[in-house]
Amino acid sequence: MKTALMIILIISSIVLTASILFQSGNSAGLSGSIGGGAEQLFGKKKSRGYETILSRITTVCAVVFFIDTISIVAIS
Repeated sequence: MKTALMIILIISSIVLTASILFQSGNSAGLSGSIGGGAEQLFGKKKSRGYETILSRITTVCAVVFFIDTISIVAIS
């Protein structure tokens, strides 16, 4: 059981790292931090596309990673 959980942990960590690295940055600099909040507030964010898919993959992999890590610690 512990070996299976370790394999899942390794796979989820690799996918999590890759999905974070493939995502593009929101904006650079101070002007991006001020303007970025307004864009997100007024809904100018894309609802479809690879950015949304990567965001969902990142969320799912992060949840799997934390649950798997807690399970491995509980077993040990």
